[in-house]
Amino acid sequence: MKTLVVDDTNIKKVIRISDLINPHFKRMWTTGKPYIVANGGRGSFKSSVISLKLVTMVKKAIMQHHKANVIAVLANKSDLHDTVYNQIQWALSMLDMDNEFIAYKSPLTIQHKRTGSTFYFYGADNPYKLKSNIVGDVVAVWYEEAANMKSSDVFDQANPTFIRQKPDWLDQVKVFYSYNPPKNPYDWINEWIDKVSKDDNYLIDTSDYRCDVRGFTSKQTLDLIEQYKKNDYDYYRWLYLGEVIGLGTSIYNPSLFKPLEVFPDDDYIKSLYFSQDSGQQVSATTELCIALTAKKRVILLDTYYYSPAHQSVKKPPSELADELYAFEDSREKQWHKKAWKRSADEATSDYAIDHEYFKKYGRHWHHVNKIEKTAMIDHVQDLLATGRFYYLDNEANQIFIDEHRKYQWDGDTLESDKPKVIKVDDHTCDAFQYFVLDNLRDLDLRW
Repeated sequence: MKTLVVDDTNIKKVIRISDLINPHFKRMWTTGKPYIVANGGRGSFKSSVISLKLVTMVKKAIMQHHKANVIAVLANKSDLHDTVYNQIQWALSMLDMDNEFIAYKSPLTIQHKRTGSTFYFYGADNPYKLKSNIVGDVVAVWYEEAANMKSSDVFDQANPTFIRQKPDWLDQVKVFYSYNPPKNPYDWINEWIDKVSKDDNYLIDTSDYRCDVRGFTSKQTLDLIEQYKKNDYDYYRWLYLGEVIGLGTSIYNPSLFKPLEVFPDDDYIKSLYFSQDSGQQVSATTELCIALTAKKRVILLDTYYYSPAHQSVKKPPSELADELYAFEDSREKQWHKKAWKRSADEATSDYAIDHEYFKKYGRHWHHVNKIEKTAMIDHVQDLLATGRFYYLDNEANQIFIDEHRKYQWDGDTLESDKPKVIKVDDHTCDAFQYFVLDNLRDLDLRW
C-alpha cells in the first residue's frame, strides 16, 4: 500500500497506511468497484478501515486542489456522535490530520479549515428526508451499522441523491456499507446481501477478529472473546465470527442464569438499579432490583410481582405505586445503597403508575425509548454471554427464572424479517430488557 503525506503545506511526517490496517483489507482498500460492503463479526476493525479510507480520499482530493465532501449515515440520529463522528475523528488523529479540521456539534460536521471539505453526519430515521440533503462535491457515502436501518429503502432513496452530487473531476462516488449480520437469515439485510453479491458493481468483504495479524486487538479483548466462546458458543459465532446462526425458538440459554445462595463475600455493590414493567388491570406488574458489583457481576437481588389474574378487585395505579415505592425503599435499606437509576417502559400503563408515584413520592422512573425487540433481546444475550449474570436463589426471583426459561419466539414468524416473541408471561423479561437497554454503558455493552 502507498504512503500518505500529511499536511500539504508543511510536511511533518510520512505515514505508511499498511501499518494501520490489516492485509486482509487490501482488496477492499484498492478496489475500483463503486459499492463496497464490509460485514462480519465484532472486532474485525472494518469500521476503522473504512474511516481511514474516507479520510485519505478527502486528503488526496485536497492535495489536488479539489473540494471533497463525505456523507456518513447511521440508523439513529441520536447515536451519531458516539459512533461515526468519533470514528472519523479517530481516523484524522491516526493520520495526524486532526489539526487541519474543525469539529462542529450543531450541525454535526467535521470541516477542513482551508478548503471547506466536510464530513456530514445524518440519521436514517426518515429515508425521504435523507434524500433531500444537498451538499455538493460528494466523493463517498458510508452507511455504518447498516443492518440497523429499516430496510434497503434507505439506500434506494439516498444513493441517487448523493451520487448526483459527484464533482466533475471524479469518476464515481464510493459507497460503503458496514454491519454485523443479524442472526435471523430472513432479516432484510441478509436477503439484500444475497441479491447484491450477484452484482459486479459490488465488492463483498467478510472479516472477523481473526483477520487481525497486526496485533491491534488487546489481550483484554481477546480474553473477553474467549469468555464469550466458552459461555455461549453459538452467540460467539454470531457476535465475533459474524455467522448467521438463526434464531431457534428458545430465546435465552438457561445455563447462563447462574444461581447464588448468598451475595458473594468477595465483592460489593457498586450501583443499585430498579426496572419495572406494568400491566395494571390487564396483566402483571413487576419490578426488578439489580446490582452491578465492583467485579462487574450483574446480580438480580429481588423481584416484585403482582398479577391481577383471577382477582375480582384489581389494584389501582395508586396502590401499585405505593407497593413499588415500598419495594424500592426496603431494598435500598437492605443493601445500604440508593438507586442509581429506575427504568420503566414508555407505555401508557407505566406512565399511569408513574404519575401516582411522582404525586406521592416526588420522583419518576426513567422511561426507556424502546428499539426493535430483536435488538433489545440481543443486548440481553450479549450480557448473558459474558457469563456475568447471577441471581439470588430465593422464592421471589423464581418467577424471573421461570419466565426467562419459557420465553420463546413465535415459530410462525421466524421466517420473516420481523420475528415476534410469544407475549405470554413475559413481564420480567420486558423489565430486564429495559434495564439492560437503559444501562448499556454501565454494563460495558455499548458497541
